[in-house]
Amino acid sequence: MQRPHVQEAKDTTDQQRTGASATFAELLKRVKAEGLLDLDPRYYIGRLTLNTALLVVGFAAFVALGDSWWQLLTALWMGLCGGQSAFMWHDAGHKAMFRSKKAASAVGYFHANFVNGVSFGWWVNHHNRHHSNPNHLDMDPDIGRRTAIFDIKQYPTRSGVQKFVVRYQSVLFFVLLVLESFKMHKTAVQSIAQGKTKRPVLESFLLVVRVAVYLALVFTILSPVLAVAFILVQQAVLGVYFGLIFAPNHKGMEVRSGDEETLDWLERQVLTSRNIRPSLAIDFLYGGLNYQVEHHLFPAMPQKNLPRARELTRAYCAERGVPYHEVGFWASYREVALFLHEVSAPVRRGDVDERIRQESGRAV
Repeated sequence: MQRPHVQEAKDTTDQQRTGASATFAELLKRVKAEGLLDLDPRYYIGRLTLNTALLVVGFAAFVALGDSWWQLLTALWMGLCGGQSAFMWHDAGHKAMFRSKKAASAVGYFHANFVNGVSFGWWVNHHNRHHSNPNHLDMDPDIGRRTAIFDIKQYPTRSGVQKFVVRYQSVLFFVLLVLESFKMHKTAVQSIAQGKTKRPVLESFLLVVRVAVYLALVFTILSPVLAVAFILVQQAVLGVYFGLIFAPNHKGMEVRSGDEETLDWLERQVLTSRNIRPSLAIDFLYGGLNYQVEHHLFPAMPQKNLPRARELTRAYCAERGVPYHEVGFWASYREVALFLHEVSAPVRRGDVDERIRQESGRAV
């Protein structure tokens, strides 16, 4: 299912592109001419230093406050620090940081496994598949691993509580983000146990050390009840932060299915991605992922170059009649909620089977 304005935009694109060729090669040439794909290790050294400073502030506050319920504010801070740390493993995984593979891997494993309890090896494989086929029902693992549905054809695969979640997914999708961090911890353990990572010993070691240090600090300094509350708040904040970062990037944009790929690289990335209008605050909170169109077109581009790439991409898309979707902060989440509400409407009306038949007939 597609949002009406997305389908209309695509139809308009097909008409406008008569006699024109919107090729990725031409845009790539313009981007390379300005050196936007050149790595800048000094920039990332600065970002890593800033992230370390934020974590140090959190640890200092944790020790200074002691066994006090004010620690819940520290838990909130540390949850946000975990989200900022995720941007580091993200860019390291995309090889946007350093030329040295060892240096990038060190950043990735440290920030993913040790700081956040996420399997870096699992994430790289998972995320690369997402980048290759964003919003594809059969090939994008980001769509497949969620309880929410993005096309009514997914509903028969849901069962029990999942069906209740789907019925009210426009609200519950956001509510359940509090569990996102816990789900990623679980996925890390499962992927390592199932042999889905290249360095299971290293990843296991980092996860075990993380848990040992984390629990020792929390239960040594805090009373048992406060320690549990601290963990729940910190993990919930981190999960919501993770979710609010990824939710507006593709949800509600064009959804595709089938074995044959009909879109070229440029269309595949632009038509399925949504930007959030930039500002200093938005750029910091989203770690550059608010430039989702440009990030998907140029995944190895350093974060600091995305604003200029946005200017070039917007201009190129305007020249070639390719719809480029960018909205404000609140509008992005409103679009996601409305899309989820629309997709699950047949469930609430009780005509799922009829809607699936209609969709299947249209696909044929």
